Amino acid sequence: MSDPSPSGAPSVHRDKPRLAITVGDAAGVGPELALACAAEASVRSRCHPILVGPAAILGKLAAMRGLELPPQISIEQLAGSGPVPPSGLLDCGDVPLESFVPGSFSRDTGLASFSAVDLAISETSAGHFDAIVTGPIQKEAWHAAETGYLGHTELLADRTHTREFCMMLSGQACSTVLATIHVPLADVVTTLTVPLIARAIRLGGSALEKRFGRPPRITVLGLNPHAGENGLLSHGEEDTLIRPAIELIREECETENRNWQISGPVPPDTAFTPAMRAETDVHICMYHDQGLIPLKALSFDDAVNITLGLPIVRTSVDHGTAMDLAWKGTASPNSMRSAIDRAIELCR
Repeated sequence: MSDPSPSGAPSVHRDKPRLAITVGDAAGVGPELALACAAEASVRSRCHPILVGPAAILGKLAAMRGLELPPQISIEQLAGSGPVPPSGLLDCGDVPLESFVPGSFSRDTGLASFSAVDLAISETSAGHFDAIVTGPIQKEAWHAAETGYLGHTELLADRTHTREFCMMLSGQACSTVLATIHVPLADVVTTLTVPLIARAIRLGGSALEKRFGRPPRITVLGLNPHAGENGLLSHGEEDTLIRPAIELIREECETENRNWQISGPVPPDTAFTPAMRAETDVHICMYHDQGLIPLKALSFDDAVNITLGLPIVRTSVDHGTAMDLAWKGTASPNSMRSAIDRAIELCR
């Protein structure tokens, strides 16, 4: 089985990890959350938070909200052997101040947030950062900027030449791995395959095995109501897709002497009950909302998005740009703080 642990970037000894924190879409809540978390003593005591985003916009926001603006640093400083400040700002992305409106994304904000993530990936792959923490982007803005990518996950996989990857959302109440990600609901059935479901089980199980240091307890959800009710409420997807994927992973575990506990396919409407969650380390879900609705209902403030299978560490907030709250100082930094905490943990 593949190991989702980071292994591609050069190993560099540092007193504490250096995190590339991309601020997300400049018009959303990401910049203020990134600035607030980077200024926290508890964060700086455990890592070097380096913000990646448009310096002019961040400077305007810092002055408006009374937030600390980290000193600007260069790529040459990152690549050098000298010390870096407790926190820093790597200027990336051109968003003209004269046309910028908080709460209103644009082609410029989309291109800036894309460029920041792209730069963070290349510098992390080069060993200048130990992990990436991404702020929320606006997918429509990436589309308007003609980036060619739907979102973070697709860009990360392409730039790191990763073929086996998937998304895990993890909070205190539960962890979910998605077999399909940003796929219209009408296309889920035609997108699902045995290898795709098996990959989600494999990567999710490996991640939780590494995290807890023991065989994981995995619950695989059915696609249909009541997990198909033996074909009465399905077109046979549980029998032709999900069960074969589970058996494939069980055979791999037997070959590799891994004592994973895999249950399923279970009815999706009971998979997240307190009793089921008490017996599950990770839920494998067939499509986006099947996994994210219960996760966000249970762990909205502390959930973290982790891309499994990459050769570098990447975590992210588990919320959107919240344009209606942008630059008002009312957005909660809890998810950003949790993403930073999990990135530090994974760096170890």
